[in-house]
Amino acid sequence: MTRTVSARRTRLTAALAATLSAGLILLFGLTLRAQQAVPANGANAAAQQLLVKENVAPHAAPEQPLPFSHKTHVSRGVQCRVCHTNPEPGNQMTFPAVATCMGCHKTTAADRPAIQKLAGFAQSGEAIPWVRVYEVTKGVTWTHRKHLQAGLQCGNCHGPVGETERMSMATAVTTMGNCIACHQSRNAPMTCHTCHAWPAEE
Repeated sequence: MTRTVSARRTRLTAALAATLSAGLILLFGLTLRAQQAVPANGANAAAQQLLVKENVAPHAAPEQPLPFSHKTHVSRGVQCRVCHTNPEPGNQMTFPAVATCMGCHKTTAADRPAIQKLAGFAQSGEAIPWVRVYEVTKGVTWTHRKHLQAGLQCGNCHGPVGETERMSMATAVTTMGNCIACHQSRNAPMTCHTCHAWPAEE
């Protein structure tokens, strides 16, 4: 009888040890996978690194027809390309269509005054008259498309937009010095006609 109890205890101890070992192996594997994921996140942060200078003097955010926080939307997983598309010929990034906004806001925060105003634009079929923050200088031939195809990210030129409550011209991306410095660092074309088409259109 004593031997039987002892054998059972031995088998139970072995089973517990095996379970514990399996658990430790699983925990180690998950920890290793998490550690391996860190460089990817770091690489993404590096990809979004600001490549142009910030504006020396602060620029106030323009008054917009609706209050909009990039910080709030980005924190909820909304990515730039969801709202800002790049249709042909690829020069400008667009503002979101009212239908895109209403895709979420039919139910999300629908009772707020700003969203009710948004719904009014949707019902009337009128586009939201957003005020563009960055303007390309006259005489400059500019295309977002070529820069996106070259691997640039939004944050390289516009800074940490996902951390802002109100969009302002925080960087000097539209100045010639920044364009030249970036082209030099990436061995991009530097001839005058790369960026300029004269005479400038009035």
